[in-house]
Amino acid sequence: MLSGGARKGFTVRCPYCRHADSRVVDSREADDGQLIRRRRSCPECGKRFTTVEEAILAVVKRSGVTEPFSRAKIMSGVRKACQGRPVDEDSIALLAQKVEETVRAKGAAEVPSHEVGLAILAPLRDLDQVAYLRFASVYKSFDSLDEFEKEISALREAAIARETGARHPVTPRSSGRAPRA
Repeated sequence: MLSGGARKGFTVRCPYCRHADSRVVDSREADDGQLIRRRRSCPECGKRFTTVEEAILAVVKRSGVTEPFSRAKIMSGVRKACQGRPVDEDSIALLAQKVEETVRAKGAAEVPSHEVGLAILAPLRDLDQVAYLRFASVYKSFDSLDEFEKEISALREAAIARETGARHPVTPRSSGRAPRA
């Protein structure tokens, strides 16, 4: 750890006197480790101040454009897939949190949008199979009824495998509901 308020070429200036040096007095994690709050002291004027460091996660879209990860954007897409389904807002928020945790667990500063979509599919399948089909049809760009039928067959096979206790390569975690025919 570098002292003097400089880390990897960045300096933390005192907000009171603009001095380019500060001493870290205390560091604490916040928001489940997503933020680090540092209490600092300026050697020039003696005043104390707090800085907050956040690891920004960027999503690289197919076009190559990079934008910050947005849990709200995940919730919006899932909400559209769940429209008219018996899924409450808390379940959607929890799913978005799981997706963010999955993506952040990869440890990369930038993640392709494709990986974010993949991180949505499994928990959405567990939440509501109809919403999963809606989302998957857009995400996977289904072009025919055959593709829908293949996905529905995979869901049915996974449900049968769950009921019989057999292992299946695409077995989703149980949603607690029997699949609809």
